[in-house]
Amino acid sequence: MKSAVLLSGGVDSSVALELTHERGDEVTAFYLKIWLEDELAYLGQCPWEEDLHYARAVCDRLDIPLEVVPLQAEYLDRVVNVAIAELKAGRTPSPDIFCNQRIKFGAFVDRIGSEFDRVVSGHYAQVDRTTDTVRLKRSPDAVKDQTYFLCNLSQDQVALLDLPVGGLTKQRVRELAEEANLPNKERKDSQGICFLGKIRYPEFVKFHLGERAGDIVDISTGRVLGQHKGYWFHTIGQRQGLGLGGGPWYVVDKNTDQNIVYVNDTDEKDRRARSSFSVRETNWIDGLPDREDLKVKVRHGQHMIDARVSFPIESEGHVELAQADPGIAPGQWAVLYDDEYCLGGGVIC
Repeated sequence: MKSAVLLSGGVDSSVALELTHERGDEVTAFYLKIWLEDELAYLGQCPWEEDLHYARAVCDRLDIPLEVVPLQAEYLDRVVNVAIAELKAGRTPSPDIFCNQRIKFGAFVDRIGSEFDRVVSGHYAQVDRTTDTVRLKRSPDAVKDQTYFLCNLSQDQVALLDLPVGGLTKQRVRELAEEANLPNKERKDSQGICFLGKIRYPEFVKFHLGERAGDIVDISTGRVLGQHKGYWFHTIGQRQGLGLGGGPWYVVDKNTDQNIVYVNDTDEKDRRARSSFSVRETNWIDGLPDREDLKVKVRHGQHMIDARVSFPIESEGHVELAQADPGIAPGQWAVLYDDEYCLGGGVIC
């Protein structure tokens, strides 16, 4: 088996590399370099330098060749520009979903061609090959499960995947890193969006959209409570970062034309919670589901909601939740599950 391993310099992908090497595959590691880490280097030390240092150290430890693949132009065009356009339109983008589908398992696969049998990554998800078609399965570690971010992959992309740590818990992955004495065994997990590295999200937004002062308004009374720096910094359901006294205050709506962010208290937030929504641009990993009662995630995490779905056409449909959620915003992805299997998902309208 000839395997291309995506290596970020973090513990998860490094253990995935070690496990792939240990089973006897012919392995080449690849570090994907992205434009944003260079463009925003003025914000601090270039984050990719530390990542690449650890990636090289792990490859040296395992005696595996490492190639650096520049994909700056592809990131800018297929992920960053899309995210910025969504923010400017007042929606809440999910850039990690596009990062996986369009870059890690899109542009990168196009770059390496058919030379490799599998593309290996450190994602917490599993690939089930026990049926005629491959299926994407949740990780046993519910907290770390990353199927939400892989929901937009095609059948061909999932078939190419190999996820060695997907059936393990994070604790076990840490133990394996210790047992293999990997140079990054004590390195902390990355918390950022895929293409941001260590750059803070508000700094990324400010770099592209700037700042524009506007009012924060109590939607019940019309009273101006404070000022914000641009509606694009805020999303529905947000509580932190508003800089308001009293409360608690939650973002419940936005007026993009007038640059107003509307807030209210807990009771109003709950009253405005959504129990149904439409989805568009839907992707199905293994075809349309054959049942209507499914589970849905409206954001990354372990929380799943019972739902009834209807898709009269493959690309769009409607989702009815068993319980309302106050943090649903246009632009987010709703990802659908049948028990432990991720079926796909679509953009919330």
